[in-house]
Amino acid sequence: MSLLIKGGRVLNPATNTDDVLDVLIDTETKKIVKMEKDITEENARILDATDKFVFPGFIDLHVHFRDPGQTHKGDISTESHAAAKGGFTTVCTMPNTTPVIDNKEQYIYVRDKARGIGLCNVLQVGAITKGMEGKELSDIYGMADEGMISISEDGKSVMDSGLLRDAMKIAKEKNLSVLSHCEDINLVQGGVMNAGKKAREFGVNGITNAVENVIEARDIMLAEETGAKLHLCHCSTKESVEMIREAKKRGIRVSGEVCPHHFALCEDDIPSKEDANFKMNPPLRSKEDVEALKKGLKEGVLEVISTDHAPHSAEEKSKDFTKAPFGIVGLETAASLTYSELVLGGYLTPMQMAEKMSYNPAKVIGIDKGDISVGKIADLVIFDSDKEYEVTEKEFAGKSKNSPFIGWTLTGKVCATVMGGKITYELREKEEAKGIKKVIQNIVDKFSKS
Repeated sequence: MSLLIKGGRVLNPATNTDDVLDVLIDTETKKIVKMEKDITEENARILDATDKFVFPGFIDLHVHFRDPGQTHKGDISTESHAAAKGGFTTVCTMPNTTPVIDNKEQYIYVRDKARGIGLCNVLQVGAITKGMEGKELSDIYGMADEGMISISEDGKSVMDSGLLRDAMKIAKEKNLSVLSHCEDINLVQGGVMNAGKKAREFGVNGITNAVENVIEARDIMLAEETGAKLHLCHCSTKESVEMIREAKKRGIRVSGEVCPHHFALCEDDIPSKEDANFKMNPPLRSKEDVEALKKGLKEGVLEVISTDHAPHSAEEKSKDFTKAPFGIVGLETAASLTYSELVLGGYLTPMQMAEKMSYNPAKVIGIDKGDISVGKIADLVIFDSDKEYEVTEKEFAGKSKNSPFIGWTLTGKVCATVMGGKITYELREKEEAKGIKKVIQNIVDKFSKS
């Protein structure tokens, strides 16, 4: 059986392809075998992509699937469904689970469970230190030998600079990417939102830009010293853009990502300290910071859009800012927010959207993805740039619904996701339409027989 995607506008940054083409996929080899106009193939399953974009499958370098140990929030199955619905074919899952992914046995557990589910490529990231306690290096070599390609202490920073430098040396040796959560815990001092007018209005402790910037500067310096490949997670400050810009000028191997909530929202959008769906780490910053992030994406200083998808239970998020956990879900809304805020906002072209969400993330972690050329594995997404929809709780395929975007009307929606030549998601409206058509046909057949 073949899969034929008909009439879509193919956007492939790897080859700078921007053309209306058909894409033929061999579902046995999982590869793209032909890409040209007006392909006809007998016995092929057809996906109609007329007037829609065909992107390389989105790649998220920063998600939390909560498995093992926190599965009341989400698990590999539920969050893989969320990824597929959002157009993601590959995700990097952070290690701050229970227990922490700090050894090869835990790494193998996630890897094998995800393969069994088969809805997206789940690349488990290994912790830098044992138990993420910042005292002793984890089994980085053992996990790398099992296929791990990235390390991180996401959720916190390794505050011992000497220990982090040792980890970076191993990362350089084993060609691993270091995904850095930048937060000087000694500067947080109980902060729960940006140290700005909203924190003052609500009477809560604020988180200054320096909390992030100090560790970013340190990690960039260590990357320069060790030669490790450094990726700065969830950049949120105007200073982070300039630090990355200068580091690149010096030839340091550094990249940075922005999350949709950090370019779509600012601190002014927080309605009250009771609504913890607006509580994330780093926090929503000032308008000035948001504008700097958008310009950084436009100029290519920041190469990646990631979600920091962080499911929490409704009970946890029902608490106010001072007590609720940090984090929001983001997989299902990322593409729509990127298109609505950045493409329609004039900051990115559709091709640059594909770069930020597919091609560049693949380069950062060194995988052969983000390219839908002939001969490549068929990971791709069909995206309807004209479709408007309202974000509701029903939109979320994952276990948790903690999003500040509920009630928003967005433009652009994922219609279908193909991972390894297999359809992992198809827009429900299509399936419902097919069901209605089948019911009508059954009625017609019944009356014609009588």
